[in-house]
Amino acid sequence: MIKNVGFVGLGTVGKHMAINVMGGNYNLTVYDKNPDTVAELVKRGAKGSSSALEAAKGQDMVILILPEKEELEAALSTEDGLFVGIDPGTILVDMGTHSLETTLELAEEATKKRILFVEAPVWGTKEHAANGLLTVLAGGDQTLISRCRELFSFFALNIIHVGEVGNATRMKYVVNLIQGQLVEGLAEALVFGEKLGFTADRILEVLDSGGVASPLLHSKGRRISRGDFSRNLALKYVLEGLQTAKELADENGLDLPVNNAVIKVYEQAVEDGRGEEDFSAVIKVLRR
Repeated sequence: MIKNVGFVGLGTVGKHMAINVMGGNYNLTVYDKNPDTVAELVKRGAKGSSSALEAAKGQDMVILILPEKEELEAALSTEDGLFVGIDPGTILVDMGTHSLETTLELAEEATKKRILFVEAPVWGTKEHAANGLLTVLAGGDQTLISRCRELFSFFALNIIHVGEVGNATRMKYVVNLIQGQLVEGLAEALVFGEKLGFTADRILEVLDSGGVASPLLHSKGRRISRGDFSRNLALKYVLEGLQTAKELADENGLDLPVNNAVIKVYEQAVEDGRGEEDFSAVIKVLRR
């Protein structure tokens, strides 16, 4: 039975996931490099910790959701990485999005230490996380993933098992590809339509009524219409996902011409200082 949970990484999405976990009957210990975020969760009832290692000790499950470089340090540091003191038999759930190499390295290290490893990158935005509507792409042993489903259900609407460890990361690359392209395509359509004399709201009314309607286009379109580019999913991370897809396509001799073109637009947005904004801010490149 999973009762004690360590949660490492309280970023834009992770913080809301952790808050939702506290809605269940779990003892939650949290760690983040930002002490203010830890303090916020402590006020809500979590136990704070000063390192990933401290958050991981004595837990039934440890959830990691960090950028790749930070995740490797938090997990593999020989001084205070969580692998130094995490107990054998603990379930380690990697929910970050990063390279396949990092996923497999963590899985291998966990196996050496008799730690149960689940690969489970999440798909969704801050709003999805806050409302318990994320999608979890799970890779690993089906029985082990079944043990995690109850806890995952506090922040995820969909939990999809896609095969062995590594497959969830591969599937997330597919998701990142289409997500980034759709929002850049929406941005182009809005800029084009505005030039033809339509308001963004009227364009979105039409798009929402037909065959191209989608929750992503609706939510991002309405935020663009309001001029709201507050970070929901950082543009810089979307660019990283598109670049990773390009690298994998190149390795497999596959040409993705639309992705190659879209990458240039996101790269320009980052050069313009938009990397920390929501990825819908890509429209600002087109409006210049």
